[in-house]
Amino acid sequence: MRTTPTILHLDMDAFFASAEQAAKPSLRGKAVVVGGLGPRGVVATCSYEARIFGVHSAMPMAQARRLAPNAAYLVPRFGLYREVSEQVMGLLGALSPLVEPLSLDEAFVDLEAGGTAWDEQSARLTGAKLRADIRAVTGLTGSVGLAASKMLAKIASEQAKPDGLVLIEPGTERALLGPMSVRTLPGVGPATGDHLRRAGISTVEEIAEAGEDELVRLLGKAHGHALYAMALAHDERPVVAERETKSVSVEDTYDVDIHDRTRVGLEVQRLADRCVQRLRGAGLSGRTIVLKVRRYDFSTLTRSETLRGPTDDTAVVREAAARLLEAVDTTGGVRLLGVGVSGLADYTQEDLFAQAQAAAGELAAQEHPEEEPAQEPAVEQAPVAERRWPAGHDVRHAEHGHGWVQGSGLGRVTVRFETPYSEPGRVRTFRTDDPDLEPADPLPLVLRRPEEPGPPDPGPEVPEPADAEIGSQASSVPARRPKSRSGGSGSGNATSSP
Repeated sequence: MRTTPTILHLDMDAFFASAEQAAKPSLRGKAVVVGGLGPRGVVATCSYEARIFGVHSAMPMAQARRLAPNAAYLVPRFGLYREVSEQVMGLLGALSPLVEPLSLDEAFVDLEAGGTAWDEQSARLTGAKLRADIRAVTGLTGSVGLAASKMLAKIASEQAKPDGLVLIEPGTERALLGPMSVRTLPGVGPATGDHLRRAGISTVEEIAEAGEDELVRLLGKAHGHALYAMALAHDERPVVAERETKSVSVEDTYDVDIHDRTRVGLEVQRLADRCVQRLRGAGLSGRTIVLKVRRYDFSTLTRSETLRGPTDDTAVVREAAARLLEAVDTTGGVRLLGVGVSGLADYTQEDLFAQAQAAAGELAAQEHPEEEPAQEPAVEQAPVAERRWPAGHDVRHAEHGHGWVQGSGLGRVTVRFETPYSEPGRVRTFRTDDPDLEPADPLPLVLRRPEEPGPPDPGPEVPEPADAEIGSQASSVPARRPKSRSGGSGSGNATSSP
């Protein structure tokens, strides 16, 4: 069992909302809520200013609006979030080959495997430098937890929020865990928590006192053994560098139930197209097509079909999803649809014959050089869809430059013209079909220096208290482990750095 606090857990602070505040000077220091804005939307995340009013993740958006009516409500910009996440994960990858991403804004790192930390002092220095680097590269803040195991490192990062660092010192783990709720431990959800509470077990200390046999009786052998070990602060789970992707899927929840069967079919085709785009973007293919349908009464049906070989062909996925839909009763209305592909591979069935087909084509061309290639039938152009302007998304105006959508409706769109590097900008309103207004890509949150690689400079247009201070320590960290270890130990339960 590891005894040094060299497992690091990073959790970015209110990630989506913080990214929006960094991108929009007029929203800094104000309540921001990011999520689905329709009647059935839910909160993806919210700023700390919004949490003061009781808003939290997974809350229905309608309830959030009642609690914080003056907050800014924005549609997520996942392209921006992924770009920032890649920057953060790149910094983590420089620390160790063992980085285990849990989501766009959260990851475990085994610092000892990278030789960047081997005792308490080096771990603190590495964590402090990481936080500074994240702020310099992204303009955002992250909270860092350091401990001897993944479970404790995650608990430490929760204690560090927002924008802090907490290290759980060896020997203090049991005292720290004892008074915490059983829900703190991995694998204890609402159902298990209620089951333990009915048995008179509410804290981690009470789990340890109940004993392993009692936990096995209550929860079964595997779960009981694992939970008892974690209550004793024993967590042997390693940091896993790569997690195999098991499926690729997309789904949409509709503000109003869809009753028209033709409309349902068109939505399934559109979702199939998006799913294939995501599949190809990941360089994957799959052989099992899955359709998910949530009906008006919240009952959820899933249907699947397994093909003879993996594919990333849009037509094939569309046809399979349409066949699956035929077996689903949508009478009464549909509130959610989803299309997914599983049984993933990094090749397609067509790849197996590609070289042979190419060779055959070349031979035919040599034998019949005078033949004209067959003309593909003309594809009828689909009608142009009405322009939509999601709140919070980027736009560019031919005269006023870069801005973002504050809101739209009744044929009008309101735009605030500002960039991450400007002062709060002015607001203007346009027709939704204004030819001078176009959707735009997000700008980087931090301007790169001229010597740094990346897109060109767009120009001017474009808490919980810490337990104890780390003290005045150097901000740099050794690049690799020295030949002789320098011991470093301290006393106390947890130390933190703002």
